[in-house]
Amino acid sequence: MVSLKLAKRLAASVLKCGLRKVWLDPNEVNEISMANSRQNVRKLVKDGFVIKKPTKIHSRARARRNAEAKAKGRHTGYGKRRGTAEARLPTKILWIRRMRVLRRLLKKYRDSKKIDKHLYHELYLKVKGNVYKNKRVLMEAVHKQKAEKQREKTIADQFEARRAKGKASRERKAGRRTERQAAGLHLDVTPVVAKVASVAKAPATKASKK
Repeated sequence: MVSLKLAKRLAASVLKCGLRKVWLDPNEVNEISMANSRQNVRKLVKDGFVIKKPTKIHSRARARRNAEAKAKGRHTGYGKRRGTAEARLPTKILWIRRMRVLRRLLKKYRDSKKIDKHLYHELYLKVKGNVYKNKRVLMEAVHKQKAEKQREKTIADQFEARRAKGKASRERKAGRRTERQAAGLHLDVTPVVAKVASVAKAPATKASKK
């Protein structure tokens, strides 16, 4: 039998592929065996006696279809599970996800000025301490804290307003009292002066009568 080893090697070089990808026409063995240069092999390729085999297809269609089904929750019953619950989805991963969600929410609230830096810090530490189990609970806590702070501020403002009002009232009363006292002294002094004058005149008239 004619050896086609050289022709196959040259064909692989010309076609830029491996030896197993080269197909040699079994009906043209004699002509192919005569090809001892790359130029001859190129001519054979052109004539269709030497062909580069197509790439074999390894389809992922079934794998994709199965993955889509699993995403919907199929094929994940007790019989399909090999690892423990912790191995399949570690609690640490769940913790990391929760922390990132809650911290992202706090950062968003702080950047949009919904909470100040002091409340942010307080809630951040509570989040770290596992006080809030999800986003909804944290949002409720934020609204509650803000409402409480607003109520305290309103009460403080009302108290301050009452104090200011009381102080102004006291000042007005003190001013009126001072005015009354000044007016009273003036009224009291006039009769005393008149009385003193009349008493001084009385002995003089008596002396003149005698």
